[in-house]
Amino acid sequence: MRSAEISRQTRETQIGLRLDLDGSGESQIDLPLGFLSHMLDLLVKHSLVDLKVSAAGDLGVDDHHLTEDLGIGLGQAIREALGDKRGIRRYGFFILPMDEVLCQVALDLGGRYAFASDYRPQREQVGDLSTEMVNHFFASLANQAGMNLHIRLLDSGENEHHRVEAIFKCFARALRAALEPDPRLGQEIPSTKGTLC
Repeated sequence: MRSAEISRQTRETQIGLRLDLDGSGESQIDLPLGFLSHMLDLLVKHSLVDLKVSAAGDLGVDDHHLTEDLGIGLGQAIREALGDKRGIRRYGFFILPMDEVLCQVALDLGGRYAFASDYRPQREQVGDLSTEMVNHFFASLANQAGMNLHIRLLDSGENEHHRVEAIFKCFARALRAALEPDPRLGQEIPSTKGTLC
C-alpha cells in the first residue's frame, strides 16, 4: 500500500491527513475553507488518490497559514507514500480545458524541488480563498514532495474560478500520470543514478 498519514500541529494550525496513492478518488475533507475544500475534492477525483483531511487554523488572522500548511502536509504525504519510487512513471504532463481557460501542468517526482507558474490572479478572492494562495499552496506542496512543478495558463480566459479550477484539475491529472506504475520498468527506479531522493 502506497499510503501515508501526516499530523501537523502548530500554534497556527491543526492538520491531520491520510493519503492513499492507489485509491479510487474518494475524499473526506473537513476544512473551514469552502472553496479550497472544493478544489481538494476535484484534485482527489481527477488524480484517483484517496484523501482524508481534518484541518483547522487561525482564520481570524487570514487563510494563509491553513492553506500553506495543507500544502506542506499533502506534499509530505506524497513523498512518504511514494517510498523509494520504484516502478513509477515519475513524469506527468497534462493539458486541460476548463471552459474558456486552457491549462498545462508538467511535473517530475524526481526528488528535487522547483516551482514555476505564470498564474497571476485578476481578483483577490474566489469564495473564501485568497487567490494569491493558489501558487503558494502548490509551491509548498512541491517543496515538501520533492517535485519539479510547472504550471502554465495557455489561455487565461476571463473567469477566476475557472482559472483556479483548471490548475487544480490539471495538476491532478499530471500527478495521476506520474504516480502510475510503468509496466516496462518493473521494480526498477526510474533514474540512471539508481536512486531518487
